[in-house]
Formats: sequence, C-alpha cells, structure tokens
Amino acid sequence: MTNSINELIDSNVIFISGSNTTENHPVIGAKIRQAKAKGAKIIVVDPRNIDIAADADVFLQVNPGTNIALANAMMNYIISEGLDAAEYVKERTEGFDELVATVADYTPEKAAEICGVSAEDIKKAARIYAEGEKASIVYCMGVTQHSTGTEGVMSMANLAMLCGNIGIESGGVNPLRGQNNVQGACDMGALPGTYPAYQSVANADVKAKFEKAWGVALSDKVGLTLTEIVHGAGHGDIKFLYIMGENPMVSDPDLTHVEEALKNTGFLVVQDIFLTETAQLADVVLPAATFAEKDGTFSNTERRVQMVRKAINPIGDCKPDWQILSEVLKRLGIGKNYASPEDVFAEIREVTPSYAGISYDRLNELGSLQWPCPTEDHAGTKFLHVGKFARGLGLFKPAAFKPSAELPDDEYPVIMTTGRVLYHYHTRTMTGKVDGLNAMSPESFVEINPEAARKLSIAEGDKVKISTRRGSIVAKAKVTPKLKENVIFIPFHFAEGAANVLTNPVVDPIAKIPEYKSCAAKLEKVAWDWSEEADGIR
Repeated sequence: MTNSINELIDSNVIFISGSNTTENHPVIGAKIRQAKAKGAKIIVVDPRNIDIAADADVFLQVNPGTNIALANAMMNYIISEGLDAAEYVKERTEGFDELVATVADYTPEKAAEICGVSAEDIKKAARIYAEGEKASIVYCMGVTQHSTGTEGVMSMANLAMLCGNIGIESGGVNPLRGQNNVQGACDMGALPGTYPAYQSVANADVKAKFEKAWGVALSDKVGLTLTEIVHGAGHGDIKFLYIMGENPMVSDPDLTHVEEALKNTGFLVVQDIFLTETAQLADVVLPAATFAEKDGTFSNTERRVQMVRKAINPIGDCKPDWQILSEVLKRLGIGKNYASPEDVFAEIREVTPSYAGISYDRLNELGSLQWPCPTEDHAGTKFLHVGKFARGLGLFKPAAFKPSAELPDDEYPVIMTTGRVLYHYHTRTMTGKVDGLNAMSPESFVEINPEAARKLSIAEGDKVKISTRRGSIVAKAKVTPKLKENVIFIPFHFAEGAANVLTNPVVDPIAKIPEYKSCAAKLEKVAWDWSEEADGIR
C-alpha cells in the first residue's frame, strides 16, 4: 500500500476494484465503513454484488476481465471534462500524451458495451473520483488475477496519478495482500528477480553486496515464478522442489496438471504446519512451528513491521522456519550461526536499506514501524511518494483493453470466476480444522443467477456439475441474484469440489499470475444418488 490502513477513515472517496473487502479483509472493510459514516463516497467495481456494494454511491457490476476498459473510460471522461489534476500531471509525471492517445478510444459508451454497465454510471464514478480531495484506490486479486493483471494494476496507478492522488494522505493506490506476511516475503526477496528490498539480481553492484554478506557466489539470472516452476516440473526440468507454507494442490490453476507435475518432480520437500494435500505428495515433510510457537516479525499490507512473540514452545518435533532453514544451510556447508530471529533480522538490516532503521529494540519500544525506515532516528513512512516519486517522475503506462484468454462459446457458455468466503482462509490448512467455521461454510458451492438456474432446472442445494476445458467438479448450487446471468462464482478454498480443477493456467506475460478470475464453463444438473443419501441418514 502506498498509504496506511487508518488513513482510509479520512478519505473523501474510496474506489474499490476487485476486492470483496468486508469478507476478505474485514478489518479494512470496517475502516471503509467508518469513512462512509463520515461522509466518504464509495465506488465499487466487481462482477458480483458483494456485501460492500450496499454502501456504494456507484456500483459497477462489470463483466469479468474488463477492468482496463473501465479504467480507460473513466480517464477518458476525466480528461475530456477537464477534471484531471493538470498541474500535478505537468510537474510530477511523464508519458501523459501517450495516456491521452490510448484512452481516447475508450468513451464511456464504448466501455459500457465491453463492461456490461451503464455509460452514465461510468461517468458518475469518474466524476466522483476526480472531484475527491483525498481519493483512495483499494484493489485486490480481482484486478491482478487476469492475463492482463499487470496492466490492470498500471491502470489503477494511471488513474491515481491523473487525479493527483499519489503522495497525499488518505489517497494512494492500495493493494490488499491476501495473507498476513505476503508483503514481508516479497520484501525479503521471495521473488524470482530480486534480492531483499526489491534489489535486482541483474545489478552487478547489488549482486556483489549480497555475495559479500552471504559469503557465496550468486547468479545474476532471474529465476522462475511459481507457475513456471510447476510447468518445468511437469516437463521433468525441475529435479528438486522445496515448498514452504504453500498448498499448490488446492491453490494453483489446473490442479490435474499440478498433481502430475509434483509427482514428476525428482525430490519434493514440503515445510508446513499441517499435512496438507501438497505435503501428502512429498518425499520429505519438515514440520514447522505455527505463529504462536515462534518469535520474529511480520510485515503487513501497509508495510508495517510488527513483532511476533511465541505464546508456547514448539510442540513435538516442529521447529520455527528460521531454525529449519539454518539447519539445511549448515548441511549444505553455507550456513551461518544464527542464535535467534534477532540475529537474522540484524543481517536483514545490513543488506536491506528500507529496513535499516528498524531494530528489535525499536519495535519493542514502539510496537511497529513502517518501511522505508532508513535510519534509527527515522520515524518510518506513513505514506509514499511525498513531493516526488521514488523514480523521480511518475510514469504513465497506458494499456489497451484485451479480453480474457478464454471467452464463452456454444460449448462453454458461461464465465466462471473464483474468490474467497468470510469463514475460510486460503486452502483451509488452518480454518478447515475449526468445527465452528466448517459449520458456517462446510463445502464447495457454485453461485448461479436465478434466471440461469431456472433455465437449467437447478434449485437451491442441487448438485451441479461444472466443467471447463481442464476438467469437471460437482458442487452444491447457491441460487443468488448477486451475479449476472452469464457468470458463476466458486470459492477456491475446498479440496473437494476444487475450483482450481477448472481454472485456466494461462498467465499474465509480465508477472506470470494465472487467470483465476475468468474462464469459460458449462453447468449441468446432477441427479441425487439416493443410496448415498440413505447412507448419510443411517
């Protein structure tokens, strides 16, 4: 996030795109509702009529995969009506002429046809956003998980810069991370092309710095993303794979292919807190400690570094991740003698400029700090890009709309999209162990529009077979007006009736993120197996 969570309360406008905020990030959803109570205007963009849409001044129920067309149309209208922040654009950005040329083709009327919404609603949303003194953009995986996901993110940044909303309090572009330490993992270099603090592996000076710090020779070649690793494993190119805290046997697209790939891997190690669906395929499982059994730090979605203190000692044979990795490194002959997580953090500070001013002593005293925090007398950074952008001038990166890689046809006539529910977390590795949560959300389901259900003679609770070009699953029907007639929704949490058996593994060419949010599908009502029901009654 360029800004901080609590700043949302004082935003005049909050533009929510592809984020089911109140279900997926309920604390942040509560902040947005506090802002609404103070008079903020809310714009919501989503293929489903999600809970937060009830608070919206404008709700744009777009067709899946049309975010870029919508953003371009909003910018087209803002520019044509003279609502853009002209001085800000002139003084702080570059590439504006290219942006103008690109969005010129996207009138609200044209985008309305693409997105399946009203042109007047597009204009209303554009005017509300442009006229907000402090307007914040909040987005999530409904923007990123498309074959044009990177360009979708760039479009959000374009819109914010066009209206002067980056570098101000209660404004900004604010992606919501899907798990508690995703931001911290990225900060620490868990990306294929960077060392900690997003320092490029291709930069010779950076490479030399880390070689000196770690005492090993390093490659300057960019590594593989998760989807590329699975693809390589499926083709026999990955001989050894080490998976930590990830369950691709539920979370990755086209699960049939994922299973084949993992079984084809020469040696598979899984480090996790439970024996997940992925761990069951492993040659070696390393039992890790839970959050309550270890000390350390997490860095959350607003760049806030926070202490984690163990409540109990690790149970049984499990160990904290840092200890497991230290032992592995020692056996490889390249380990250091870390005595505690604080030793690891001390090394992080030495090689990570944005963390240099953060120490355990300061965290114990202050509770938390937000990076960048370059020195020990620095208070941390509440919001980014004040006065100027980190790169100097903010660069507009316009993008033309491209449809999803797979569109409905006669054989697969509906669009399937996926997401989360309030009661479960990711692949249910943890929440699936909680009886109360399972009582609230026990199994996979498919949301279907009432008219679409009527045409297929599907009623609430019926078994439905959902098929795509990857495979088929069976799930219970939830008949709801939340969706348009040609769109269905399936949560991805469940191993039985797994949505990701169906999803399209095609990826964004830049970030390599799969297109989880849009693929072509078909529905068939399934006859009940009454003998199975009788067994259940007995």
